[in-house]
Amino acid sequence: MPAQRTDLTSDSPDESAINALVQEGKLKTKDQERAKLAFISTGEPMSEWVIKQGLVTEDDVLMAGAKSANIPFVKLEDKAMSPIALGYVDRAVASRLKAIPFDYKPSTGELYVAMANPLDLAAVEFLEKKTGIKVKIFAASPAEVKDSIDSKYEQSLSTEVTAALKEAGTSGNVEVKTVNIRKVNELIREAPIAKIVTTILEFAIKSRASDVHIEPLEERTRVRYRIDGILHEKLVLPRKIHDSLISRVKILSDMKIDEKRTPQDGRFNFQTDVEEVDLRVSSLPTVHGEKIVMRLLKKTGAVPTLPELGLRGRALKNLEEAVLRPHGIILVTGPTGSGKTTTLYSILSRINTIKVNILTLEDPVEYQIGGVNQVQINPQAGLTFASGLRSFLRQDPNIIMVGEVRDEETAELAIQAALTGHLVFSTLHTNNASGALPRLLDMQSEPYLLASTITAIVGQRVVRRVCDTCRKEYRPNPEVEADIRQVLGSLMPHVKEPMKLLKGEGCQQCGNTGYQGRVGIFEVLPMTEKIGRLILERASSVQIEKVAVDEGMISMKQDGYMKAVEGVTSIDEVLRVAQE
Repeated sequence: MPAQRTDLTSDSPDESAINALVQEGKLKTKDQERAKLAFISTGEPMSEWVIKQGLVTEDDVLMAGAKSANIPFVKLEDKAMSPIALGYVDRAVASRLKAIPFDYKPSTGELYVAMANPLDLAAVEFLEKKTGIKVKIFAASPAEVKDSIDSKYEQSLSTEVTAALKEAGTSGNVEVKTVNIRKVNELIREAPIAKIVTTILEFAIKSRASDVHIEPLEERTRVRYRIDGILHEKLVLPRKIHDSLISRVKILSDMKIDEKRTPQDGRFNFQTDVEEVDLRVSSLPTVHGEKIVMRLLKKTGAVPTLPELGLRGRALKNLEEAVLRPHGIILVTGPTGSGKTTTLYSILSRINTIKVNILTLEDPVEYQIGGVNQVQINPQAGLTFASGLRSFLRQDPNIIMVGEVRDEETAELAIQAALTGHLVFSTLHTNNASGALPRLLDMQSEPYLLASTITAIVGQRVVRRVCDTCRKEYRPNPEVEADIRQVLGSLMPHVKEPMKLLKGEGCQQCGNTGYQGRVGIFEVLPMTEKIGRLILERASSVQIEKVAVDEGMISMKQDGYMKAVEGVTSIDEVLRVAQE
């Protein structure tokens, strides 16, 4: 027996959403008619029918319905929750109304609330009476509203933020005022601010973040975390407590809290039940106040091995052969944040024995390796890469690691060290391995010296791994498949037809990103006779790369595509970091 049918009027929200989808071109008119027929015969709402048929997604329907009702739509998984907003509505009420407050605007006095059913006027009226302030309603996916209520109230700092605001003063408006340093000192030692900083750091460790950004904006302070190389906004705090928050971090880092006009650097350790991290802290004055960035460096856990980083096959073999030579220069290239230092640490850990004297010159020393003499440069005291390298040669070293070749003098000293029987490691900011040679020639290095001292050049990037929990197979479109086959050529692994790739759908485990963890993609260019000849001819990086590939070098893009075909990462990730 068909379900009881309700009258279908032009005013129904369901039909309004379908009409909006047709107007936007996301749904065909003939499909709209089929949905209407299904509703008449079975009573199944038109929106549910088109979703089941795979014609549109649930988000498409929700966004269209919200648009037709002049209600803004919000994706909660992309939103940082304001503790102040969460403090206005308790969890029980939020669950009952299927509504979650996510932001509060002190300038307008509005509370932003996302609702699974934004047309529930009785619920909106109840919220305004309960909170005593104006409520602005947003439409959101019912599943996202439920997930946010379950997770965000657990992590909420609303009690601490409210207490901190009371300490800072009752006004919610941002105002320019003179800060009494003694009062600030008293305030930052209070539990609310200390608890907020602790929670920010605990979340950073739990989410495997490499950096934490505390940024002042015009009306609020936002906290962003760099997770697997991408910044995510996770927390929004009232602008009123920004100075206290910054002062708390500055005191922990041994920085001057009364100096707000110049950048400062500091560091401190933070320990949880499971691990200890070393935090490098940097402050920067901006137009809205001081910004703090904290770099998290794990003190526990071993340095990864080369295969764990993602090196394998011919690339790994070429690098291992170069590392075992008693002298020469090995360069690791790539942009900032591409994992060059981690690769160097991995190599040093491998060759670190009591039989060799290893000296490193770094800016800064990121990880401490037992048995290695690590030195941090200090330009103010006259200790630069060049002056430090000159002193190193009087310390009877076997192996020298220089953080970066930045100038002609450092390049010349590194070459001299290699010529006198030392093994030298360093990094260079170039896009790929072949680009390192023309860059050194630009630094006035002699071609014949480069040809005789450089043993290998590594080019690298880091890509995010597909999440193991929510990974799902999909069929790439023909253009992508053709590109993969063309780039890999004879390197193409044997895959069943049709080609299947993996992507993460997003889950709680990976923070709804579809990725968890990172892996490197590499190219290793060994110094051969042909490459040496090209250096003497001052050939371009394109010519050098062509000869290297002809001699068997696997390029970064090829390495990335192979890892995508094997399901380690996604094609989108490889193109994001390795597309020229």
